Amino acid sequence: MMKKYLDVRPSSIKAKVAALPAVNPVIIIIKAVLLSALVALVWVLSTSLVLASGDKIMGSWVTPDDKAVVEIYQQDGKYFGKFMSLKEPLYPVGDKSGLDGQVKVDRNNPDATKHTQPIIGLVMLNGMEYAGQKKGKHQWKGGTIYDPGNGKAYKCTIKLNADGTLDLRGYIGISLFGRSQTWRAQQ
Repeated sequence: MMKKYLDVRPSSIKAKVAALPAVNPVIIIIKAVLLSALVALVWVLSTSLVLASGDKIMGSWVTPDDKAVVEIYQQDGKYFGKFMSLKEPLYPVGDKSGLDGQVKVDRNNPDATKHTQPIIGLVMLNGMEYAGQKKGKHQWKGGTIYDPGNGKAYKCTIKLNADGTLDLRGYIGISLFGRSQTWRAQQ
């Protein structure tokens, strides 16, 4: 047996409910598509602005005492740096390794298969990600910096200063235990 329900709404509400126009499903679909397109456009524009800000690090940078030039480039949304030139690209005469006059190689790398890899061309800055601005400075984090002098990789942060220099900090564990360098743009 089916129960009947009484409609206890006041007549004024009944009239308003009955007066609502029928909604065309095509209009609903068009509105959804337009809203989705707008959201996608805002996302693309905001992502482009972040990438453009992150790209400020790209270019050639000179390390302290002009020991090397490092080219920073972007790949798959992350930033990397490789040695492009060295102030002293060859081992000096009388070098304890017996490599006098030969091209400097990554002989301190813990991976023995890389001991013959030349320093020039070596990727030493790996996987840095743009982290936005803090106190007016653009920052990159989440990557590592490799020191071919001792064969060790360290966590790294980079800050772009107002004068156009980069402050790099390599550290183990927390930033307190580390070393900083300032690089300048190559002219």
